[in-house]
Amino acid sequence: MSCLSCLMFIFFCFSYFIYLSRALNNGFSVELIHRDSSKSPVYNPTETKFQRIHNAVQRSINRANHFSKQFSPDTNNPVSTLTPDSAEYFMSFAVGTPPFQTYGIIDTGSSLIWLQCLPCYACFNQTSPKFNHSKSSSYKNIHCSSRKCKDAIDVFPSCSQNEDVCEYNIQYGTGINSQGDLSVDTLTLNSTSDSIVVFPKIVIGCGHNNSIPYNGRISGIVGMGSGPISLIQQLGSSIERKFSYCLIPAYNDFGESSFTSKLNFGNDAVVSGKGVVSTPMSKYQSGFSVTLEAISVGNKRIKYEGVKIEGKNTSTRNAFIDSGTPLTLLPPYFHSKLESTAAKMIKLQRIEPPNPFKTLSLCYNTTWEQSNNFPIIRTHFSGADVKLYYNSTFFEVQKGIKCFAFVPSQGDIIFGNFAQHNHLVGYDLQKNVISFKPTDCINY
Repeated sequence: MSCLSCLMFIFFCFSYFIYLSRALNNGFSVELIHRDSSKSPVYNPTETKFQRIHNAVQRSINRANHFSKQFSPDTNNPVSTLTPDSAEYFMSFAVGTPPFQTYGIIDTGSSLIWLQCLPCYACFNQTSPKFNHSKSSSYKNIHCSSRKCKDAIDVFPSCSQNEDVCEYNIQYGTGINSQGDLSVDTLTLNSTSDSIVVFPKIVIGCGHNNSIPYNGRISGIVGMGSGPISLIQQLGSSIERKFSYCLIPAYNDFGESSFTSKLNFGNDAVVSGKGVVSTPMSKYQSGFSVTLEAISVGNKRIKYEGVKIEGKNTSTRNAFIDSGTPLTLLPPYFHSKLESTAAKMIKLQRIEPPNPFKTLSLCYNTTWEQSNNFPIIRTHFSGADVKLYYNSTFFEVQKGIKCFAFVPSQGDIIFGNFAQHNHLVGYDLQKNVISFKPTDCINY
């Protein structure tokens, strides 16, 4: 290489480093891809809008059934609440040098970033190429004696039998798991401003035995929970441990197009200005929860007493802010109160849920609907009253028919993604707060 070429290369690297530093200082955003967007790695172009809505309802019902079977105050919950029916949003990312581009499920309830790696001994059907770590010059296995291996307690680290390699074994809901080597490699993200942001020495799981019940270009999971090896914790001070998202309503007319939501980091993730409300956040196992005090329908406030813990004189009022569940899950007694209160206030013609939506219970003929026919619903978290949009609390299941977007479930409350539509939702892991701001997410 000539001296001129060397100087040009050094100048490029120096400029690139400065550019990345500025990008990090200012924050950055990436695309958050809904599963039914045409950009999704699991997109099915043969489905109609209402077939997709039915699938979303079924995913929520399956999720509720999962919690009904799983919930027991006297036993340990799984590492993550992720189930085979909770893959709602994806992000594109790259690992290695040179960068290997792939897609992962976003999960705010777990910590590990993992993808399928060669050799793959027992793996799910990934239609895109799998990661060959031997071709990455920045890939390194983590040793069993290292601090990084010991810190990875929520993925059950262990030592390989034949060599000093830290292995992980993570279990999610029924049908999802991954086992492989813990390693470090370079992580590259493409920002929405057409720039790239590079993070060296990020802990990832190189999965050799994996199960996800999907076909497509998906290769693994991006853990964004509260654990020490989550994406958020590893990016750490470079993003001030802040992230936020703004969810576009998935099943409006534009929801089936190439529109995508945004996932923001660092300064770009700050939620501020008129209308912002914030509530204390608890780190529950590997996820995040807040305290729900009540839900109001119009001017009728319904107090939430929480879930009683057997054998103790306490109850829990945990509510998990979850982008992985479409509908909002409520304990049966509380759901019954909320539904009956709403039914008394709505003057539209109530009808039986149409096929195939018989699992829903509160539906209306909205052929001549006006938005003021639906009462305003607010969730009252500790210190934060969040007003929900009527087209998030009632959603169209067929032309001219809308149903209630809340379903009964045992266990804690899951605040689903329908309820979060058109809100900028920010997580600040330094101040331990979650913030909400009404936002037109398609123009955000």
